[in-house]
Amino acid sequence: MDHASALDLAAKIRDGHLSPTEAMEESLEAIDRHNGALNAVIWLDEDDARARAKAANDHLAANGTDDLPPFFGVPIPVKDLYDVEGWPNTFGSNGASAEPVHQTSLAVERLVDAGFVLCGRTNSPEFGSVTATENERYGITRNPWNIDRTSGGSSGGASSSVAGEMFTIAHASDGGGSIRIPATCTGLVGLKPARGRVTDRTFAWEGASTQGVVSRTVADTATALDAMSRFDPLSWYNAPPPERPFAEEVGRDPGRLRIASTTTAARSFPTDPECAAAVDLTLSALDAAGHEIVDHDFDPHIDAFAAHFGEVVSAGLSANPVDWDRVQASNRASYDNAARVSSLVYTEGIRALQLWSRDVNAQWGRDFDVLVTPTMPIQPAPAGQILDEITSRPTEISPTVLASVLFTSMFNLNGLPAISLPVHHATDTGLPIGAQVVAPPYNEGLLLRVASQLEAAIPWSDRRPHLTTLP
Repeated sequence: MDHASALDLAAKIRDGHLSPTEAMEESLEAIDRHNGALNAVIWLDEDDARARAKAANDHLAANGTDDLPPFFGVPIPVKDLYDVEGWPNTFGSNGASAEPVHQTSLAVERLVDAGFVLCGRTNSPEFGSVTATENERYGITRNPWNIDRTSGGSSGGASSSVAGEMFTIAHASDGGGSIRIPATCTGLVGLKPARGRVTDRTFAWEGASTQGVVSRTVADTATALDAMSRFDPLSWYNAPPPERPFAEEVGRDPGRLRIASTTTAARSFPTDPECAAAVDLTLSALDAAGHEIVDHDFDPHIDAFAAHFGEVVSAGLSANPVDWDRVQASNRASYDNAARVSSLVYTEGIRALQLWSRDVNAQWGRDFDVLVTPTMPIQPAPAGQILDEITSRPTEISPTVLASVLFTSMFNLNGLPAISLPVHHATDTGLPIGAQVVAPPYNEGLLLRVASQLEAAIPWSDRRPHLTTLP
């Protein structure tokens, strides 16, 4: 697929070099070529996809190219945790029905309003509960850079479909790192918006879980965020409006910032030298751009966080509408754990997490402006490793999952915007390695300005896996 980005593909459609139907056929042909090896797309109605693309063709024929939305005609898949009217939503679970649903998730509706043409569903671990896209219903999704490694989770089907050049961009979501972790595993840009920025019909995981995209460029990510973060007057919560459209932040000077960093993972877990190297590269680029690199001992107050994070996750997973007698044993254990927690204990845990969040978030603006960390302290795990761990020891926390989220999950619970950028490739494995940049509360604008500055200093969008080597 010879497109630099989703916006590049949209420009070709708008300029008449490619029709929406031709763009869709490119995606369908790429799925046919590569999905057998990657298992990224787990449901596909080609007739439906072609009909949607033809409707876009017909719109162009009738109305021309005036006032087209930014991604008009661009195919996009939907993660298999979110609804599309007339499609099944199985949550990656044997406990879910394959019957069509009757309503589309609001964030997906906004993608359609932005011009995207929906095409198929991407794999997710059951309920999005772990950091590798592996489940008993559909199997293992693999990394296009090395099919013996995971593409991450829970948006690993999305990341594999983009890195595997089936799509230029993919719908994704993040409850503990589930956009950023797949992004680092497959060499993509992955932004987790601030709490309340992207709403849906209800908030998931106390607003810690949110939706976005994985893409190749900061501009794609920013423009998609504009589409998905439309003000929602019916929502209980909305993030404060941005100063300007997020797309206008790309390339804008962020000013001279105080940049703090850490490569020290919680619980004294060792950080892979290649993951630390991604932080070093990022700091070197920011130093060269004129920012101040400050010496600050970032304190995540990890004990206060860890005491209650599991309660939020277990309760969130337990809200899924499935037959709990047929789900994977590890998620059934989470369901049982949630059932044993009283509403009073849960409420006290949420109160404690709000106080924890205040203590952690106060460091931004007071001690530094932006924080840089590894996205993960480990390289992408072997494919199947996490599924083996949660299957063989379903009542225990997978050690690989725990390691994966040590730098990401805290920023879900405290609601800060964070982005993983593919700044490095490991010298020992050749796998992509991302650095995470975290901005102050509700300041995705600053995050995007810094990210686009790094993109200019460390170009990555033309780095692609060698798909011709796939079986």
